[in-house]
Amino acid sequence: MAEITAAAVKELRERSGAGMMDCKKALNETAGDMEAAMDWLRTKGLAAAAKKSSRTAAEGLVGVAVSGTRGAAVEVNSETDFVAKNDQFQNFVREVTQVALAEGDSIDAIKAAKMPSGTTVEETLTNNIATIGENQNLRRARVLEVSQGAVVPYVHNAASPGLGKIGVLVALESHAGDDVLQPLGKQIAQHVAAAFPLALDETGLDPEVLERERAIATEKAAESGKPADIIAKMVEGGIKKFAKENALLSQPIVHDGKTPVADVVAKAARDAGKSIVLKDYVRFQLGEGIEKEASDFAAEVAATAGLSN
Repeated sequence: MAEITAAAVKELRERSGAGMMDCKKALNETAGDMEAAMDWLRTKGLAAAAKKSSRTAAEGLVGVAVSGTRGAAVEVNSETDFVAKNDQFQNFVREVTQVALAEGDSIDAIKAAKMPSGTTVEETLTNNIATIGENQNLRRARVLEVSQGAVVPYVHNAASPGLGKIGVLVALESHAGDDVLQPLGKQIAQHVAAAFPLALDETGLDPEVLERERAIATEKAAESGKPADIIAKMVEGGIKKFAKENALLSQPIVHDGKTPVADVVAKAARDAGKSIVLKDYVRFQLGEGIEKEASDFAAEVAATAGLSN
């Protein structure tokens, strides 16, 4: 069985909100598997569904930029937050975001494209690694575009214009003017940053995520001891609730906590006298889904200083 470390218990406690002993038991029951331990806690009613944002681990920056009715978001990772504050690194992320606007989502195409300096993105990245002295990685990119309307960018707690740890794009298809679309888009983008929807609508939710939720709901419902037909209804009700809570259009907007995002868009359309369609969105949070090795800071300092116990 894998060793259950204090660090693992602490991480699970922070992610789940469950008590320390429950977290330790969950890790023991699942041989130290963090995701399985989360599911175990939820099955026992000891934890809520974890947001992907709780797995944020890597450093670096997310960049967003818009040109006309097209917007791009990129994520570039570094080993430490110090590099994210470096002007050279920030300029690189800013320029790569502009390259993505022109080249699209393909990382290979972006790396092969030329920077303003005349070198390719990949060559510039290699040079940055050598001169800054820390590994860096162009992790992902996403481009949104509408034929008519606006793509509205938003960076939560921006480190610099267009750069931060959470970047959002909201695509609104409409003939309404910017006086309507920009504030609406910003409101929705702020909601996306805070609420972390998993899909635009319920049909876009990942089937694997839904199946995982179904398995958890089934096990929880089975413990109620109710008849099979009642259990089936409980499970379906749980899945519908999960889908509603995690699809952007059905989520209550964070600004009032009750009005579904779809209704906010509909009201803006009625007020403007123009059709407005929330076509798509992007939410990049720095490092989401990346596992970061735990380290012993004291040991690192000792090793750097050439000391030993």
